[in-house]
Amino acid sequence: MPRPKCLRRIRHVPGVTYFKPAGAPLLALEEIVVALDEVEAIRLADFEGVYHEEAAGRMRISRPTFSRLLESAHRKIADALLHGKAIRMEGGPVAMEGGCETRPGGAAAHRGTGRGGRNPRRK
Repeated sequence: MPRPKCLRRIRHVPGVTYFKPAGAPLLALEEIVVALDEVEAIRLADFEGVYHEEAAGRMRISRPTFSRLLESAHRKIADALLHGKAIRMEGGPVAMEGGCETRPGGAAAHRGTGRGGRNPRRK
């Protein structure tokens, strides 16, 4: 059994969490799920132009882990664009900068309640 993923700190949850090709009914489309930590990696590296080392520090993960997240997000988005798939952004092992944490199953737990694993404030 693999060990659980450490929480990744994020500062932004997109207001729109679903994209699909225009003119195609949703029921006819395959769906790609991009986790919120992957969305945060895209936001930091591609939108804000932050270097990987600094972006990894902001998310409190290692630089190689940040690079893997970014590569995974790029691959998923490219697949959706090239093959006409819908993109849903949700879940992942994340902790909001000042709020709650989310595990891959989508369950949320507030910091300090004794649920959700390690303290997200620690590196």
